[in-house]
Amino acid sequence: MNYTAEAPAVWDPAFADADDCLLSSDQCVIRAQHYFVKGLIEIPVIGSDEVFSWAVWVSLSRENFSRAADLWDTTGREAEAPYFGWLTTDLSAYSPTTLNLKTHVHTRPVGERPLVELEPTDHPLAVEQRTGITRDRVREIAAAVLHPSRDRNQS
Repeated sequence: MNYTAEAPAVWDPAFADADDCLLSSDQCVIRAQHYFVKGLIEIPVIGSDEVFSWAVWVSLSRENFSRAADLWDTTGREAEAPYFGWLTTDLSAYSPTTLNLKTHVHTRPVGERPLVELEPTDHPLAVEQRTGITRDRVREIAAAVLHPSRDRNQS
């Protein structure tokens, strides 16, 4: 059970041919000034051993991005301290917006996407990450993702 964002919210398809821009399945650089990694916000599904995952983009400082990139294929990288970042994926299933929520990015063993831990605020996404969601909520999220044109301020 997961959803993935193809690029950070600030990515423009016009960047694709620029020499100072890169978009891969795991990393993104915009104008050699903005740096992003893709990670997972994992939410436990209450009453099961499953998790619902949002594959999201998080901006990192140039230094932290360089460090993460240097260790990308290094065994033991999961021992690295978490990196601070800002969520740069707007998840339409949540209001208010998820853009710019504070995060910590935890590297995992090679081949696994980093874990994105949200700052423990009262934002609905952060609350769900801490407390879990029901299967009914998973269905609500699926409907919101499949039908994103709904006004996010409606209940």
